[in-house]
Amino acid sequence: MSSTEMDDKKSAKSTDLGPVESQTAGETHEVDVVKILGYKPELKRNRSMFTLLFQSLAIAAIPYGFGGPLISAIYGGGQLPMFLGWIFIMIVDECIALSLGELASRYPTSAGPYYWSFQLASPKVRTVLSFITGWTWLIGNWTITLSVNFGFASLIAATVSLYHPDFVVQPWQLLLMFYAICLITFCIVAYGNRFLPMVDTLCAAFTALAIFITLVCLASRAQVGRHSPSYTLGNYDTSLSGWGSFSFFIGILPAAYTFSALGMITAMAEECGDPTVKLPKAISLCVPVGGIAGLFFVIPICATMPALTDILTAPVGQALPYIYAAVMGGPDGGLGLTLLVLIITLFCSISITVAASRCTWAFARDNAIPLARLWSKVDEEHGTPIWALVLTTVIQMLLGLINIGSTSAFLAFVSVGVISLAVSYGIPITISMFHRRREVNQARWTMGAKIGWVVNCVAVAWIAFETVLFSMPTVLPVNEVTMNYASLVFVGFMVLSGIWYAVYAHKVYKGPPESDGLTAETR
Repeated sequence: MSSTEMDDKKSAKSTDLGPVESQTAGETHEVDVVKILGYKPELKRNRSMFTLLFQSLAIAAIPYGFGGPLISAIYGGGQLPMFLGWIFIMIVDECIALSLGELASRYPTSAGPYYWSFQLASPKVRTVLSFITGWTWLIGNWTITLSVNFGFASLIAATVSLYHPDFVVQPWQLLLMFYAICLITFCIVAYGNRFLPMVDTLCAAFTALAIFITLVCLASRAQVGRHSPSYTLGNYDTSLSGWGSFSFFIGILPAAYTFSALGMITAMAEECGDPTVKLPKAISLCVPVGGIAGLFFVIPICATMPALTDILTAPVGQALPYIYAAVMGGPDGGLGLTLLVLIITLFCSISITVAASRCTWAFARDNAIPLARLWSKVDEEHGTPIWALVLTTVIQMLLGLINIGSTSAFLAFVSVGVISLAVSYGIPITISMFHRRREVNQARWTMGAKIGWVVNCVAVAWIAFETVLFSMPTVLPVNEVTMNYASLVFVGFMVLSGIWYAVYAHKVYKGPPESDGLTAETR
């Protein structure tokens, strides 16, 4: 296309959409933003920067995000990877958050990463790259949400074990608890949309309170003793995982899991006013705010927890309730602290399901999934993409059946969620770097050319390493139980999406609408 034709097309697009600028109190009007990006405004705009930040913190759900997979940190060596690993993850994940923030500022739409890939890539490959990014994004949203809901069920089972140590939860019992959680979350998200920003705010406040209560209780009780500062922050046992000195990286898996879904709130872009600034601010603040608060949760555990070898015997593989009961001197104290985590996990389940349903709705809106017309419908009364929410819930419940046949295969979904989200972040960031950051340097919210390059490079390097890390087994030697099937499951999902594209999707999926995005001059 010649430069003249491109200019004519841009002029026509500007005429069709009305004025690019519609200022209210100095802000670009949110309805115009959605139209500029090529979509019809359909969702209710009831989100602010703070409620988006609170939602991202609710999705991180630090006591659950770190405490749910805590057994990996125990295998990984204990206190050193727990403490130092938390700080390391804060640095590298903040680089991802800043990189995503720039892209979200230029293209603030619920379509998120696959929209960015389409706009940034060259015309010859952008449709296919967008489709690949979209499916990794969608799979990541579904499986990370599934991991939260199933982890919630596992925590409940572990709580029962505090009073009945001989209780062994059966797969079908765990599945029923998981189904109950999915249905409860569905009802809240489907019919309580106008209250959801308040729920996220309550979650942020309750999480801060829970961390403070946990800190005070663990520090004051410490029934198994208080470790010295050097032991609290530096104890490192490389003999438990079988990985030797590489165990440190196994130990940082809980911290990496905690912030793995930090980009999911980009799916909320069309429910926020002035998203070109408020959305990237919320994304970029999630890691430092959550990370600093998390230190007040991680350090007390490091200072008071029992011997690592004892924790490895925790029921249902849930280390946190076991540690609580040991440190508090009995199941009653353990129950009290575990209940705080369960409440936070419920908040997390609600917030992450909201984001996953918006992702599903956005991808369906662009004709990328089967029966797209159905999944892209919005309930006008409640302002909720109700059928996308139905699909998200049904997919989780169907995948949950895998736990009946193989617990190991199901645990792979936790890793698949992290891997898929990481890959979906990495593709548009890499494309942006390939084009010399041309587009994001013009965004209203940008890091600038020099700092941006450094941050992007760190982000892409960590994403590449994280993808490999979450594909590895936690414990050696490997057998059918300890094997990590994440890479197999991820490839299986991508093969299915590739078949769908070859058979039918290539006929209807032409990518999202073409747009130049929002720049600093758009105001």
